[in-house]
Amino acid sequence: MQKILIIGGGYAGFYTAFKLEKYLTQGEAEVTLVDPLPYMTYQPFLPEVVAGAIEARHVVVSHRRHLKKTNIINGKMTKIDHANKSATISIDGLGEIEQSYDQVIVTAGAVSRTFPIPGVADNAIGLKTVEEAIEIRNRILTNFDKAAQLPEGPARDRLLTFVVVGGGFAGIEVFAEMRNLASYLLRYYPSLTFKDVHFHLIEAMGRIMPEVSQKTSEWVLADLDRRGAQVHLNTQLVSASDGTIELSTGEKFESDVIVWTAGVMASPFVKNTDLPLDERGRIIALPTLQINRDGVALDGAWTAGDVSAVPDLTGGGVGGFCVPNAQHAVRQGKLLAKNIAATVRGEGVVEYKHKNLGAVAGLGLYNGVFQSGKIVLKGFLAWVAHRGYHGLAMPMWERKLRVVGGWLANFLLKRDIVSISATKEPREAFETWASRPKA
Repeated sequence: MQKILIIGGGYAGFYTAFKLEKYLTQGEAEVTLVDPLPYMTYQPFLPEVVAGAIEARHVVVSHRRHLKKTNIINGKMTKIDHANKSATISIDGLGEIEQSYDQVIVTAGAVSRTFPIPGVADNAIGLKTVEEAIEIRNRILTNFDKAAQLPEGPARDRLLTFVVVGGGFAGIEVFAEMRNLASYLLRYYPSLTFKDVHFHLIEAMGRIMPEVSQKTSEWVLADLDRRGAQVHLNTQLVSASDGTIELSTGEKFESDVIVWTAGVMASPFVKNTDLPLDERGRIIALPTLQINRDGVALDGAWTAGDVSAVPDLTGGGVGGFCVPNAQHAVRQGKLLAKNIAATVRGEGVVEYKHKNLGAVAGLGLYNGVFQSGKIVLKGFLAWVAHRGYHGLAMPMWERKLRVVGGWLANFLLKRDIVSISATKEPREAFETWASRPKA
């Protein structure tokens, strides 16, 4: 049997494994998926996790539940020696093991791209994982609890000042959801008012949301301004040391919650491979999703998703490549499975070509924006389109139903505003009062 190794269990990796289980017959191949986490995360829903519109567990999809014929290894890939078709995997409690393969599929995804700005690494938090979304939500709720007990002054202002860096789709969505959540919370804190809460979005470019038209992005700016959220365009973050925000415009204020969404980069692990990379650290791919070495397909090597530089044959991609989003990763994963199954059977492969369907963003409860070509929806209709599209795009019917069930519960019962920040130190209460042997 062919030994197929999938590295990364995100959109592209999960869908490749899921579809290979359908396309391959018993005895044709043995499929192994390697990922440190036991689940894939549906990242477009992370802003709604921050706002409490969706239960955090419902935006992740279990590998073991839905990949019944795939070998799952929960470990971290540390090296690929494709010349010898061997990979090194680090597993907690076991150390490093060697895994041989006939076909390798690198779908390791991306991580937050940051810059050496003082204080960012120590104080900011990204929005790439469900754990980060939970932490942002817990911080907002905990800060409201603390601020409600303080008099007006710098200490309270710091707790109620929230900063998002990056004006792309992810940044705008989480910024708007955070603003919407904060406005909702005020009804439970009579000592706090709307003017006590401050929101700042910092964007280095002269506009937000480059995925939509200038006119649409200006409407979003006006909508955020109406809700008391301040957007700093043509502005760079100079420092975030000790939570003190310094901007290139000279403005300075303090914040206890700094969310970083200013771009992503391919998983740095791929530098520990002998696979060809471009200047941005992405694996170079052919339109067939085979890894491209000097214009020729590298035998037994494939890639897809955010870790790869896949040519966009529609001509709509930035720099000629598919943009790193879920829309491409899911479709590339499905095509990967077809091409690999064809290769195992000695058949031909096909090229990936998908025209962008448009962009849709949620801007808080009952508000959103959608654009596909010249068609633009704003407000409630766009919000319905957002929930409809992502509700259907969420993998697996049991996940879809959990998400929709959560939306329905929130509509009937209102938002849940409980913070469970104690999960960061779950043994603290036990350790504090536990009896210990006398010296």
